[in-house]
Amino acid sequence: MTLWQIVILAIIQGAAELLPVSSSAHVIAAAKLMHKDASSPEFTLMLVMLHTGTMFAVIVYFWKAWKRAFFSSTVSFYAFAIRVIVATTVTGVIGLGLMFAIEKYLRHTHPGIAKVEIEDLFNHLDLIAASLAAAGLLILISGLKSYRQRDRGTITMGDSVAIGAVQGICIPFRGFSRSGATISAGLLRGVARVRLEEFSFALAVVLTPPAILRQVLRLHHHTATTAAPAGAHGFLPSVLGMCFSFIAGLVALKVLSQLLEKGQWWVFGIYCLAASGAVYWMHARGF
Repeated sequence: MTLWQIVILAIIQGAAELLPVSSSAHVIAAAKLMHKDASSPEFTLMLVMLHTGTMFAVIVYFWKAWKRAFFSSTVSFYAFAIRVIVATTVTGVIGLGLMFAIEKYLRHTHPGIAKVEIEDLFNHLDLIAASLAAAGLLILISGLKSYRQRDRGTITMGDSVAIGAVQGICIPFRGFSRSGATISAGLLRGVARVRLEEFSFALAVVLTPPAILRQVLRLHHHTATTAAPAGAHGFLPSVLGMCFSFIAGLVALKVLSQLLEKGQWWVFGIYCLAASGAVYWMHARGF
């Protein structure tokens, strides 16, 4: 992979990861246009570094808001921590359950394949298009509903369970935006936009390290079984990609905050529906 390809993917990842438009769908579509295999372990090192960059962007952008909203007292921190733990636990149960069920189904329908992984779905643009459409409809409905209702500024335990459940559904399906789904779920339950944004991305910071670890272990397994350096030579370019994804992530978060505050969340729903059509066109064209 060339340096310019990494930079382009870094900017796409950084912007789309933190906007509710599905970074994986955009990165996979871009990889297809570059004639790269997004499901290959060789792609892993670059994706790990780009995700790391966006994670740091979230921490830098929200740190002051988190201190003010959740770390101002022991009571507020305890309530926040409990809700994050509950949401993450629900996410893990549903997300891992879906992953195991899908992988079991793929093993049953493809008995000739020695090892089946959820990443094998990355090459199915038709599934990504359907996930984008589902996310777009959810964002559109929640955005239009929240525009007409009065929001509350607290996140209840029920909100945490609902948000965690929706986040779990997103995990196996590339194209179903995590931030889009979690913020939409909260908006449908009547939670204030600003509080939802802060909570959703706090969950992202908790969820990102295990996701990165999974990809690192996958890369290590590939290296051990093939006796190949599996992308180790691309470490320095990937670090540069991480820096670009960090910068793009900060810009994306600023845009997201402005549109949320203006009550224009539904705009992302329109975009996801349009992106769904574009991805399905790529599928129909044989990419």
